[in-house]
Amino acid sequence: MKTSTALRIAAVVTFVFFAGHTSGYPWTPDAGPAELAVIDAMKGHSFDVVGSSRTYWDFYVGFGLAIGLFQLMQAVILWQLAGIARTNAAVVRPIVTVFFIAYIINAIIALKFLFVIPLVTSLVIALFLGLAFYFAGKRQPATD
Repeated sequence: MKTSTALRIAAVVTFVFFAGHTSGYPWTPDAGPAELAVIDAMKGHSFDVVGSSRTYWDFYVGFGLAIGLFQLMQAVILWQLAGIARTNAAVVRPIVTVFFIAYIINAIIALKFLFVIPLVTSLVIALFLGLAFYFAGKRQPATD
């Protein structure tokens, strides 16, 4: 496998992660009275945050949207790194390392606080980033 191929696969899976996360908006199960009570409580009390009036619901939605934006940005960057890796795979290794570590940590967070879909998705992305790192360290022809 080429470094660029592993990065393209990681980019596509990251984009799917973004699409899945974003399509889950507003990210709450609101099937019953207990869930609705929690949502109402999150929306029900405003407090001052550095001069702005916000609720826990505002933070919940804002952070959820920010996560989606960062997932999309990561997919784009990984796709661009794949293009760079075609001509100079070794130069992308430090950046791939940062993404790899971040996705391993994201998998741990998903295991502890979330659920199986973000856990598995993070591990799949980390796998392809690990492969990209490995292949970027091998001698490759200039057309990789």
